[in-house]
Amino acid sequence: MQTSLLTELFLPLALALIMFGMGLTLTPADFKRILIYPKAVAIGLFNQILLLPIVAFGIAKLFQLSPEMSVGLMILSACPGGATSNLITHLAKGDSALSITLTAFSSLITVLTIPFVVNFSIGYFIPGGEEQKLEILGTVIAVLVITIIPVAIGMLVLKKAPALALKWDKPFRRISLVFFILIVLAAILKERENIVQFFIDAGPAALALNIGTLSLGFLVGKAVGLEFKQGLTIAVESGIQNATLGITIAATLLVNSVMTIPSVIYGLLMFGTAALIIFWGSKKA
Repeated sequence: MQTSLLTELFLPLALALIMFGMGLTLTPADFKRILIYPKAVAIGLFNQILLLPIVAFGIAKLFQLSPEMSVGLMILSACPGGATSNLITHLAKGDSALSITLTAFSSLITVLTIPFVVNFSIGYFIPGGEEQKLEILGTVIAVLVITIIPVAIGMLVLKKAPALALKWDKPFRRISLVFFILIVLAAILKERENIVQFFIDAGPAALALNIGTLSLGFLVGKAVGLEFKQGLTIAVESGIQNATLGITIAATLLVNSVMTIPSVIYGLLMFGTAALIIFWGSKKA
């Protein structure tokens, strides 16, 4: 994907607005809940930060994805769930407080882990691809600017003007959905000549990653004795990734349209599995 107005301005701005909308729902108390749910938060972060990239790496090898597709899948695995996972958890009758807490912490931690996961995958899957690697400090700053700072501004609005934050919450949720659709359509349009083949090549791997991490998240939670609602929440946080961030990293920081495809396909598929989770969670509740 060549550098353009889309990759240089629209993608980062759209993601920043989405993260601002998420900040409108966060309070400092969400960061203190680690003291209330230490085991659940630890398991959730373990799944998101460590287990997910390991599973993605195994799937990329198992499905023999092309080097660029493999890196794209690894980029996606390094991105936290974002506001989408909070919404799905709420609709599925999961533990919304735990979901928000995990999103808050994972968003902070992945600012540091994303460049390392991406650079490892480029070095492994694309030998001699050093020119594509992310510059660590520059990437940390870029991710901070388009994710953490907008979240902090949203939290500040909630603290100083809670009525305004409440008024803006629904519009920004709708804006987030619209922006996600536009970003996906733009990525599909850019690769329209190859998109069917990309679905054939990367679709099974993306679906395997989605179902695999959802299942692992729930099973790990159950194995350590978490209650159903917390296990469901960890499953959602493990299996619902911030596809918008994945597309932004691939298109804007790496300037590679093929690497956006796993995030595009995953972003479309995960809403199908999310509908099943919402139905299952609501029925159990």
